[in-house]
Amino acid sequence: MTNPSQFSTEPFSPEPRSTDVDLSPFFAGRSGRGLRVAIIDSGVNPRHPHIAGVAGGVSILSPDELEEGSFTDVLGHGTAVMAAIQEKAPDAEYFAVKLFHNSLRTTTPALLSAIEWAIAKRVDVVNLSLGTLNFDYKNQFQEAVERAAAHGIVLVSAREADGKACLPGVLPGVIGVGLDWDCPRNRCRVAHDEGGVHYFASGYPRSLPGMPKERNLRGISFAVANMTGLVLCARESCSAQQIHETLAAECAVASEPPVPAAEP
Repeated sequence: MTNPSQFSTEPFSPEPRSTDVDLSPFFAGRSGRGLRVAIIDSGVNPRHPHIAGVAGGVSILSPDELEEGSFTDVLGHGTAVMAAIQEKAPDAEYFAVKLFHNSLRTTTPALLSAIEWAIAKRVDVVNLSLGTLNFDYKNQFQEAVERAAAHGIVLVSAREADGKACLPGVLPGVIGVGLDWDCPRNRCRVAHDEGGVHYFASGYPRSLPGMPKERNLRGISFAVANMTGLVLCARESCSAQQIHETLAAECAVASEPPVPAAEP
């Protein structure tokens, strides 16, 4: 039986329904310049051709044991996540927080420790391509979200997994992300309901030469990563408090019908 205090990412998912669409990207001309982002995942392979650079990082060996400067990815997941974000925001400063070691599983206390490290590092954005279905830790997550917000830090996280709400993505103050296979990778979709504002993004990572996208990693992890890239571009010109307004404005412009050409 799975330990309910654990959580995992979902690197694979059901058959995709997406086709490539050539649409202008959101926040064209922005690159995340001047911003710092922490990627809490399985670390990163700095030598991968899709990785533009890594400013530093840490390994979370246990909730109370951290190893600074150690973040080499042996699973590949964190590298793919960072690559998807860097594709959109290549000029941000990236920090790899290695939470997953031998598998894409860890404990909730270790995740909370990783978030606290990112807060102490005073990053601007935290990518959490993960989530837990265990709501026993809801209060601890909410407190971490509020501490992050007090420092102007935006958390981007999975809002659900297989239709089930997960933490911390459903909490107020978090950019909660869901899957939309029909959404282009360089855009997102905004939605409003009784739970507040949340977003949908493509579940595809950056493509690999010679590999069909149906065989590559895909799923909610990469919807979060794609959203984080857009959040970094948005934050380049707004405060953390203005992030929803800025994202919504970009989505609204994209949804407007084109203006017909004038008659000659």
